[in-house]
Amino acid sequence: MPLPSFGFGHRPSWESRAPEASGAALEEPQPQPARTGWRGKVALVTGGATGLGRHIALEFAKLGCHVAFCFVNMPGRDVSEQAVLTEAALRAMGVGVLALRCDVRDRAAVDQFVTEIRQRLGGLHFLVNNAGIANDGALWRLSETAWSEVLDTNVTGAFNCIRAVAPTFRGQHYGKIVNVSAHQAQRPGFGVANYAASKAALLGLTRAAAVELGPANVNVNAVAPGFIRTERMGMLPAEVVERAQKSSVLGRVAEPDDVARVISFLCSESARHITGQTIVVDGGMSLE
Repeated sequence: MPLPSFGFGHRPSWESRAPEASGAALEEPQPQPARTGWRGKVALVTGGATGLGRHIALEFAKLGCHVAFCFVNMPGRDVSEQAVLTEAALRAMGVGVLALRCDVRDRAAVDQFVTEIRQRLGGLHFLVNNAGIANDGALWRLSETAWSEVLDTNVTGAFNCIRAVAPTFRGQHYGKIVNVSAHQAQRPGFGVANYAASKAALLGLTRAAAVELGPANVNVNAVAPGFIRTERMGMLPAEVVERAQKSSVLGRVAEPDDVARVISFLCSESARHITGQTIVVDGGMSLE
């Protein structure tokens, strides 16, 4: 049974209506379909317990959406505790929440997760493929496992999720999908051959899915962030972070909300005519 429509329901600033041009003829107001707006919609964020994924989940909750997110424990890192904290933060915002362990590489597990979302949260409208891993090293030293784990998670995992939500989105003639790529897809550095290849493949998947799902009124886009101030950045050497700041024409690295807000924009009705595109959110790194 669907949950009630919780949430704040405020409109982001980029959804404000532009003033009418002076002297322009006013068009007859058109009735808005029931699906517009945020309140009561359901967003799925993969890898939503920590880092950028957590901020994406919180962004949807701020807008009044119910939120489902999945997570897995990483080698040497138990994500479960952080998942509990993220779930509590979302519930405190007055929205419905579903948080479950789910490995996006496992097609059957993804299918089951999507089924549970629909049953327990009452539907599904937005998918953000954020789950991703890195396993860096010079390409001539990359093991078969280091290559396959990154490609399987970052590309096949996104494919599994898109495939799982497609019947729902096509059936309701509505859906928004955003894939989280990276600036390395176009500007790889040393030692990231597997990661760069996976994020470039994700851009191809974005365009292909946009073509196939477009006739069902489903928008599929991608964001390509540069460096983001998350837990992972804290593990980088100080000189790497300093170099990233200097390579940005804005002189800074992104805060997670800088990216999360672009993602929510792409899921809004303000972006209803944008599909198959990649929005670069790198502070101008790609201009250098």
